[in-house]
Amino acid sequence: MSTVLKSRPVHAARAQARKREGIWDYPTSDGRPMAETDWHRNLMMALIQTLQLFYAKQPLVYVSGNLLVFYEPGNRRKHLSPDVFVVLGVAKHDRPYFLLWEEKKGPAVVIELTSKTTKKEDLQLKFALYRDVLKVKEYFLFDPLGDYLKPRLQGYRLRKGEYVPIRFKGERLPSRILGLQLEPNGRELRLYDPKSNAWLPTPTEVAEQLTQENEQLRRALANTRRDRNGE
Repeated sequence: MSTVLKSRPVHAARAQARKREGIWDYPTSDGRPMAETDWHRNLMMALIQTLQLFYAKQPLVYVSGNLLVFYEPGNRRKHLSPDVFVVLGVAKHDRPYFLLWEEKKGPAVVIELTSKTTKKEDLQLKFALYRDVLKVKEYFLFDPLGDYLKPRLQGYRLRKGEYVPIRFKGERLPSRILGLQLEPNGRELRLYDPKSNAWLPTPTEVAEQLTQENEQLRRALANTRRDRNGE
């Protein structure tokens, strides 16, 4: 107990020193759960990882999600946490949080997986912040359960300071920034690539494909050995 009590003034003194130097300590969590349901969490992770694979060879495209984005220097309360976001023109590396004024770039595309508890925030507070403060060029909302958002996939594109609804192309919403199209598939949101006429593979699908290829290679090598041995 005594150790904890003694450490508090030291921590406070360091924090004050950093503030005087213009260096602020920002939190890495807002204390809220990552996602409301397993479906929301799994889909969020799948979308982030799918986009990371898609942009793996582009060093100046940063894909993340469930990360605090601070938009006012020195204010620890001025932040939000997009479920999935893509930033163009910044280095690809891990971050504890995203400071808008240091990066000099903000998210170009945001995807929010809306739910019962986040619907109002996603459609009002975040909607206004993405439009007016972060200037997010494309904002998509998806309701995996189809209970709170009608239609359950919606998209908006920033035009002259206002969000204009994005029109569907069949069952998909096109993203000009990503060059992809977003398409509901049950509780999933898939990313369709018009150039390949196929959905982008998820990390699970990539792993399954590698497993199949390795198994085929193993069988081919085994057959080759049998042929050499005259079996």
